[in-house]
Amino acid sequence: MITETMSKTVITSEHLAKAITYTQYRELIDTLLAENKTTGTNHSEAMVEYTRMNAQRMRRVEKTTVLDNEMVDLMLSVQNKMIWVILTEAWCGDAAQTVPALVKIADASPLIEVKLMLRDEHPEVMDAYLTNGGRSIPKLIVLDAETMEELGTWGPRPEPAQKLFMDMKTQEVPYNEFVEKLHGWYGKDRSKTLLQEFKQLIPQWGHLQKIEEQPVERF
Repeated sequence: MITETMSKTVITSEHLAKAITYTQYRELIDTLLAENKTTGTNHSEAMVEYTRMNAQRMRRVEKTTVLDNEMVDLMLSVQNKMIWVILTEAWCGDAAQTVPALVKIADASPLIEVKLMLRDEHPEVMDAYLTNGGRSIPKLIVLDAETMEELGTWGPRPEPAQKLFMDMKTQEVPYNEFVEKLHGWYGKDRSKTLLQEFKQLIPQWGHLQKIEEQPVERF
């Protein structure tokens, strides 16, 4: 699900001007939940409850996602400014499990800005980044901040979670079991697979400064 060659994106400066930060996204969700609503137009009891569970999931992922030294050093070596655009919705369970980790990775570099866009408010963008023909989220689109060229994409899930999802879909696993197994995978993994995937992706997207080893003093 990665685009390795630079190409123009459908995302415009107007889109980015309307996009929100992760902090604003979390505040929006809390505000909507206080009104028994969620993002989008479907404010059914089930959708609101999904959103309430997702708020708890996001808090948990924020606490449990830990960047190791290798990841931190990699992000600090990035030399080009990037914009990470994330298509998401508050009611999406996969987004709740991964967006906080994506933001934590991006925050480790002073040159990366994260912009969140609600999928259903931007169908023209979502339809340019379909997964197997579907509007699966979250979807990360990585842009060069200077040229607005697309550097790559990621999403909607880490590869093992995507395989689990597709296998269960093929087997027509009942919905409750489907959700339990998928979120069980996320709970056990604690963003570790996502972090490993991004250790491979960042060098494809970023211009990296070679980190020189410090000379060892000998006495």
